[in-house]
Amino acid sequence: MAPSEQSTSVLWFRRDLRLGDHPALLAAAAEGDVLPLFVVDPALWKPSGDVRRAYLLRSLRALDAELGGKLVVERGDPATVVPRVAARVGASRVHVTADAGPYGRHRDDAVAKALEKKDAELVRTGTPYAIGPGTILNGSGKPFQVFTPFSRAWVDHGWPNPADDPGKVGWITDGEGVDGKHWPAEPDLGDLELPEAGEAAAHDRWEDFLDSGLSDYSEDRDRPDHDGTSQLSHALKWGEIHPRTMLAGLRGKRSQGAETFRTELCWREFYADVLWNRPETAREYYKPQLAGMRYEKVGDSFTSWAEGRTGYPIVDAGMRQLRATGWMHNRVRMIVASFLVKDLHVEWQHGAREFLRWLRDGDLASNNHGWQWVAGSGTDASPFFRVFNPVTQGQKFDPSGDYVRRYVPELRHLSGKLAHTPWDADDGYAHDYPERIVDHAHERQVALDDYARVKN
Repeated sequence: MAPSEQSTSVLWFRRDLRLGDHPALLAAAAEGDVLPLFVVDPALWKPSGDVRRAYLLRSLRALDAELGGKLVVERGDPATVVPRVAARVGASRVHVTADAGPYGRHRDDAVAKALEKKDAELVRTGTPYAIGPGTILNGSGKPFQVFTPFSRAWVDHGWPNPADDPGKVGWITDGEGVDGKHWPAEPDLGDLELPEAGEAAAHDRWEDFLDSGLSDYSEDRDRPDHDGTSQLSHALKWGEIHPRTMLAGLRGKRSQGAETFRTELCWREFYADVLWNRPETAREYYKPQLAGMRYEKVGDSFTSWAEGRTGYPIVDAGMRQLRATGWMHNRVRMIVASFLVKDLHVEWQHGAREFLRWLRDGDLASNNHGWQWVAGSGTDASPFFRVFNPVTQGQKFDPSGDYVRRYVPELRHLSGKLAHTPWDADDGYAHDYPERIVDHAHERQVALDDYARVKN
């Protein structure tokens, strides 16, 4: 269906809450006036993700301010809402950034069919990734199953430059979803603090990181006691900044930090590609063999882990950081995940759900496949026998104990590395810090023995 020379279209925002580097916006603006729309989808708007929803609402408020208060917010099934909004303004085309997730692809197909019945069209332009999932294939024309060869192919393929500036856009509104009429109330997060949301804040953080954090990134990124990461995972999750923009910012930088950061962006693209090709792995084992392990039911030990009361300081600091900030350092994410699966013998899906409950950057592909990587059931050449020792990991990556003391006040009286081994201090438990709920060496052997059983 060809648009008229000057018409009105709808731009349906989802995980692309920005105005810069936005191909779908360029496509919509080229047709004439644009109605900006966000749909509160009940299938995704669940209380179990309060932190994510609170950050999303703040990002939408920032976007609405950039749009001069014209963002139309509607509630309901997108297959019903989107055609209705398009009809209200006489739009024959609805523009979106293509969704790569299992639910999003199914939802968009349903919306496209509903629009067709109204003689309208869903136009999918661009992707939340530098290279759209499903694009990179091996020499046999099949998806990659291991990261390293994928990363080589990803670099060889290359990625486009950031999209052009749209210039002056004729934003319009229909008055139906404006001024709070359909805006959800923000969840009460108590004392949990969220960073500033929105495109401008994301770009400010990125520029600061390029200036002062990138050069040391390869060394500092594994140190939870340092501010050594970009802190932009939530901005990427909601599309406040696009990875194209970040890759363009890295262009010409030859430091080890720049190379390592590019690799981390590639990991995000790899997991999205895995989910695209194997959508069932969002909930099921990538390697089904590992489902045969002996796992414990969720009970008191899981609660102790979730609340940061395991008696292992680095694990408890990580889980408390999660509940205090809606974020956890990536190195610590691996440590706490390994502890749940291999020390407490709880299936990875329970941990993945707990993370999505609290993370402001909770991304299905990165989160769940990151958990599968740690659990040994994912896309990894090193299988289950990688077991993180929570004591030595803490001593190595938080050598001064500052990270532990920041989030575990019961251990602030212990200096240096002693914060990681309170059982070695005469007064280690003076402030009611819990004793270890399991013996790591014993549980590690239990896990490895069970893995040997399944493997054989």
